[in-house]
Amino acid sequence: MREHPILFNGAMVRAILAGQKTQTRRAIKGIPWRPGCNPDFSQARAFSNAGEFRIAGSQEMTTGFRCPFGQPGDRLWVRETWRPQTVHSCAMDTCDCDSVGVTFAADGEWVLHTWSQAPVPDSWYLPDAAARGNLPSIHMPRWACRLMLEITDVRVERLQAIRPADALAEGAMAWAGEQDTPVRDLDTGDERIAFSALWDSTGGDWNSNPWVWVITFKRIEA
Repeated sequence: MREHPILFNGAMVRAILAGQKTQTRRAIKGIPWRPGCNPDFSQARAFSNAGEFRIAGSQEMTTGFRCPFGQPGDRLWVRETWRPQTVHSCAMDTCDCDSVGVTFAADGEWVLHTWSQAPVPDSWYLPDAAARGNLPSIHMPRWACRLMLEITDVRVERLQAIRPADALAEGAMAWAGEQDTPVRDLDTGDERIAFSALWDSTGGDWNSNPWVWVITFKRIEA
């Protein structure tokens, strides 16, 4: 079993906490296409063998590649927007105490981390920007994580192959309900529309229909 970090924005963190998100799709980077193949071939499909994936049409179009986020049984620790806070009068950038509070921006939860009765974790550090408010998720160290996910399935497919049930598992309708745009009025049957808007909102391009990792997970104790 291995652990890998994964980033989620506030809306997706809230969906996970509410039990409304059990899947995530991530664009595949660096697909090892074989020379001369057509990456846009519409009939291409992905298949796997012992955790190694390949894409093929009438013949193999790629060499083997593996999911960088892990395999079933591996764990994902969630990085989210957060703010470390001292529990005394010291400034955060000079703090060397054994207790630090963490506030999570997604829902305002506050958690106290104390090392006084346990070894300081190897991952202990405070980012340089810790004294200036909320920190981006990329700067969350392992010790501050509150959400742990266990991968239950990994597959590869084109983005637009998503089914309504999978769009629901992505937390698309939960996200849509938080928006101040027409997508908040989407209803049952519009899950794929909601997901396409969600994908584009994160800087993706639904219309480009990229190959994606489809990672299914369950929440476990952090």
